[in-house]
Amino acid sequence: MKPRQLGTELAVFPVGLGCMGMSHGYGGQEESEAIRTLHHAVDIGVTFFDTAEVYGPFANEILVGKALREVRDRVKIATKFGFNIEETADGPRQRPGLNSKPGHARAVAEASLKRLGTEVIDLFYQHRVDPDVPIEETVGEMAELVREGKVRALGLSEVGVATLRRAHAVHPIAAVQSEYSLWTRDPEAGILATCRELGIGFVPFSPLGRGFLAGAVRSTDQFGERDFRRTLPRFEAENIARNLAVVDQLEKLAADKGYSAAQLALAWVLHQGDFIVPIPGSRKIANLEQNVAAAAISLTPAELAEIGDLVSPEKIAGPRYGEAAMAQTNR
Repeated sequence: MKPRQLGTELAVFPVGLGCMGMSHGYGGQEESEAIRTLHHAVDIGVTFFDTAEVYGPFANEILVGKALREVRDRVKIATKFGFNIEETADGPRQRPGLNSKPGHARAVAEASLKRLGTEVIDLFYQHRVDPDVPIEETVGEMAELVREGKVRALGLSEVGVATLRRAHAVHPIAAVQSEYSLWTRDPEAGILATCRELGIGFVPFSPLGRGFLAGAVRSTDQFGERDFRRTLPRFEAENIARNLAVVDQLEKLAADKGYSAAQLALAWVLHQGDFIVPIPGSRKIANLEQNVAAAAISLTPAELAEIGDLVSPEKIAGPRYGEAAMAQTNR
C-alpha cells in the first residue's frame, strides 16, 4: 500500500489509529487489551498513532508510549497540547479554557516526551486555537522545538483557513486534524482546498462518526456513564432515530457491495484526496482489521456520489458538538 504524506516530513500508512478511546472519552478498556490492539495494528501495517495529553489526562500518552516503545523506529506518534490540566488529590484533571502560551506549549512537549518514552515527537499539534494568544507566537515556539530536535513536524487541530495560513507562514504545517466524515463535512468549506494548495496533510478524526456510521450504535443505553457521546446532540433521543434511518440505508448499500458500513464510510473519506489520512479509533482487533482493509477499497466517481448523497449532512439531525465546543473550532 502506497504511503501518504503529511507535509514533507512524514510518510504513513493511509489509515492511522486514533488511540483516545482506549483510555478516555468512551470509558476506556483494560491496559492489556489496549496494548494487544496497538501491537496488532503495527503487525498489520499501521504506522501512524494519535494521542494527546488531555486523553486521560496523561494516561493515553503513557499507554501509547509503553505499547510502542519496542517498535518506535517503525511508527510515527502524534500528540497534542492546548488545554489547562491541573494535579488534584484525585489525579490530573482538565480545567476550563485553552492555553497555547509559548511557555505552556514547551512545557507540555517536554512532559509528553517523558510520558511517551521517546526522544522526539513525530507530529506535535495545537489541539485548539487559543484566541488569547496570537498563532504566530504559539507556532514560533513550536518551531523552536523542531529546531531543537524535540519535535519532527507541526500540526493544528480544528483550525480555520486564515489562521492556518498565518501559522504556515511562520513554519511549515505538516498536518491539520479536524473532524471529517460522511456526516460532518465542515472542512469542505475551505480547509481541504487550503491543505491541498499548501501541501499540508489532512487527518480526519471520528471518520466513522464516533462509531455511529459503523452501525455500532443503536441507542444511548449502550453507553457507559463516562461515555462523552451522552453529551453530543446527534446522540440525543430526539435525533438518534432519524440518524439511524440514514445509517440503515448505508448498511444496506455496503452489504450490496460486499463491505461493512464502516468500510464504505472510511473508503469514502480516503477517496477525498491522497493527502488525507483518517484515524478511526478502535478498541477491538476485529474492527481495527476491518478499518485497515478499507484502504484497499476502490470506488468509482458514481459510487462516491451515491454514498455522499446517502449520508449527506442535511439528512443528519443535530450538530456535532454543543455550543461551547463548537465555539472552539474553525478559528
